[in-house]
Amino acid sequence: MRSSRRHPLFVPALLCALAVLAARPAVAEGDGDGADLDISAQVARLYEDASVATGQYETGRQDAEAQRGRAERAERLLVRERQEIAVLHEDLGRIASAQYRQGGGLPYTAQILFAKDPDDLMRGQRAVRRADLAVVKAVAKSRRAEGRLAADEAKARSEWQALEKRKGELAEIKRTIEAKLDEARWALQSRADVSVAAGSCRGAVRLDQPPVDSTRAWVAPVETYELSAGFGSGGEHWARRHTGQDFAVPIGTPVRAVGEGRVVKVSCGGAFGIEIVVEHPGGYYTQYAHLAAVAVDQGQRVSTGEWIGQSGTSGNSTGPHLHFEVRVTPETGSAIDPVPWLAEHGVIV
Repeated sequence: MRSSRRHPLFVPALLCALAVLAARPAVAEGDGDGADLDISAQVARLYEDASVATGQYETGRQDAEAQRGRAERAERLLVRERQEIAVLHEDLGRIASAQYRQGGGLPYTAQILFAKDPDDLMRGQRAVRRADLAVVKAVAKSRRAEGRLAADEAKARSEWQALEKRKGELAEIKRTIEAKLDEARWALQSRADVSVAAGSCRGAVRLDQPPVDSTRAWVAPVETYELSAGFGSGGEHWARRHTGQDFAVPIGTPVRAVGEGRVVKVSCGGAFGIEIVVEHPGGYYTQYAHLAAVAVDQGQRVSTGEWIGQSGTSGNSTGPHLHFEVRVTPETGSAIDPVPWLAEHGVIV
């Protein structure tokens, strides 16, 4: 899953950018291939926008929590400093009392007149002055530290409150984008259902492709997912046993070719709904089923990680997910367990 770390100063600029994303107009409802192309592209764009908004909201939340921690630490330091000052004040009071009891309350001339030993008197006076000066310096230093800590505490709290506000703004933008994405997803799915009912595909949509990692020969069919029904599972939804691995993903999630190959089948109808079958070198085939849209044509060559469609819940499906199979022929009935097959090709799911 994509992640990013951004400097807190970037957040205000990001708010403006995300506000533009949130304000993007929805594609008008309509019939025809043009509307299908628009809604597919809109879902893909909003999918990326939502991913960015989610990442930035999480960054803002973490920044606010870190700043809250700094404010709380400053407050604890301030409390300790005040306690230390209180102790110094008590010490000063005790020194003043001791001075008074030892003659410190008499005028200096009187102390000289009554002194039995002038040298002792002078030494005592010097000691008292040094003690007084030390206490005064300590109190002044503590008061300066208290002032600095109080200012730091106020600054930390101000920054934390600003970050909390930005976090709330980011959350609102995130909710707006996700609401638009949800609406667009179901508009895309409704058109997919019409295609499946008619048994006829509307044609490939052209999606802006992501950067391709040329260092990887194989990838998972979707980038972010939760595994659901596995190969060989039993249940009322399958005539025998489940023939693939299901990846639970929202409608409109970009579906990737797991490896390079050639599209040998694009079909819209039947139990699998909208499906794609890709032939790979070595005699294996992969199937991607229950789609909401396809982005490739039959006979087209595809590269590893290329977006070939968008997930959905077409056909015999109980909810949004990608049904993924690995086969030894292009037809159903020849499936093998895709999870160990992917693992053999360096992809752990």
